[in-house]
Amino acid sequence: MAISQSTREQMQQLAARYPRPRSALMPMLHLVQSLEGEVTPDGIAACADAVGVSAAEATAVASFYTMYKRRPVGEHHIGVCTNTLCGLLGGDAVYEALSERLGVGHDTPTEDGRFWLERIECQAACTHAPVMTVDWEYMDDVTPASAVEIVDRLDRGEPVQSTRGPVIRDFRATERTLAFPEDGLAAEGTPVDAKMLAGLTVAKERGMTAPGQPAQRASDPIDAGQEG
Repeated sequence: MAISQSTREQMQQLAARYPRPRSALMPMLHLVQSLEGEVTPDGIAACADAVGVSAAEATAVASFYTMYKRRPVGEHHIGVCTNTLCGLLGGDAVYEALSERLGVGHDTPTEDGRFWLERIECQAACTHAPVMTVDWEYMDDVTPASAVEIVDRLDRGEPVQSTRGPVIRDFRATERTLAFPEDGLAAEGTPVDAKMLAGLTVAKERGMTAPGQPAQRASDPIDAGQEG
């Protein structure tokens, strides 16, 4: 798919947000994915051109990070954390239930192209393990049954509310947000709950505080680069 002039102009908008244009490479790749459902060779080449790096350098980024896909993802991306804590608390069982429901394995789209299933190494949400994401939005404290029900509802076209964010849209819409975060949805949902604040709550109840930072002596080096 040829990259349109409009897309190239949006890439320039992203590049202008950073002191060094190459810093915009990752959001640009998300922009390409939001438009094409995958990161294509043409898209990679356009990103490379926009930030002034070689196609090989842009490809290295696109192939290193697992959020960038080289095949069409489809309507919804389903990610299940199976790292240590989520795995111990049922993440593996959640993944197996979804794999059976969708008829696919890891990092694979369903035959109809509606869903993509992936084992995620970590969702950074251990307080609510086991966790899955739908189009990168959190679904906390899931069970095999509740995870399958979420997919069933999406399959029927019913609205699904993420645990800590907006109503689920689709993969391309979320990819657009990763490129241009100002989507007006930042206030949707409840991003922080009592479970996430449990440690802070206990600390306040017990009058616990973090130790202060030692005062810097005049003889101390400003940074490690000045030692010796």
